[in-house]
Amino acid sequence: MLEILNTLGADRAFLTSKGLTPDEYRAALPLAIQKVRGSGSAQTADKRSFLRAIFDKMLEKGLISDVQDPEYGQDTVYRLTAPGFGDIAIIQKGCPDGAHSSLNWSAPEWAKETYLWWLCSSLSYEPGVHVAKGINRLRQRFFTKPLDVLDGVIFHNEMCGSSGRPCPKQGYAIEVGGQSVPPPCVFVMPRPADGVNEWNWNGRESRYFPKLLLSLFGIDQEQSPSFIGSVGFQKRGGNIRVSIGSASGPGLSTSYRS
Repeated sequence: MLEILNTLGADRAFLTSKGLTPDEYRAALPLAIQKVRGSGSAQTADKRSFLRAIFDKMLEKGLISDVQDPEYGQDTVYRLTAPGFGDIAIIQKGCPDGAHSSLNWSAPEWAKETYLWWLCSSLSYEPGVHVAKGINRLRQRFFTKPLDVLDGVIFHNEMCGSSGRPCPKQGYAIEVGGQSVPPPCVFVMPRPADGVNEWNWNGRESRYFPKLLLSLFGIDQEQSPSFIGSVGFQKRGGNIRVSIGSASGPGLSTSYRS
């Protein structure tokens, strides 16, 4: 990247077409880089604000009794305490198709359940494609580090329910931080087990936090299975297959297997 920027600085014809001299380009470059960095920081702050607003709403409703923000300079992990259950780790990540957002994480020792929360603003793919790309990366992680258990993944940010990303669950939306927010897309991951060749292949495993989260949106325990997706793996010979079930309410489900 540095080589490209330096090459542009030496391209007098190109700079002239943009109304710049090489000296002006060199003088402006450091400030431009700082602005780009600042923009990235602002986007991270927006993600944290959105996620924290949801957790504050859960606090307000008594669904959780405490939430601890990530420590500065550490991984972006929120610690939620659910009365009668224990501590839940929410690891904030970006788009799931990036290696950093799907592979670079660790489950805290204190967590009774751990989730990746993908806050992805990219419209390059449909949400289901983003999720499938992330799950395919997590498949690698599942079989290489089986003791570092991930209980589920969540795909949800402030764009969900907007015209850019319509949501079939919009009828269950609530107001969070001054905007209409539909229920998140939640997928339960399989638990590692020895001596088997299928892990949650039929989507029968369940977890505590997805039901708790959906209850914020007025979805009760009986309804919740219709809104919770699943991830499963299957070994056949030397191949590992993936099963992803997406659920958006009664009669609104899709499945993908590869």
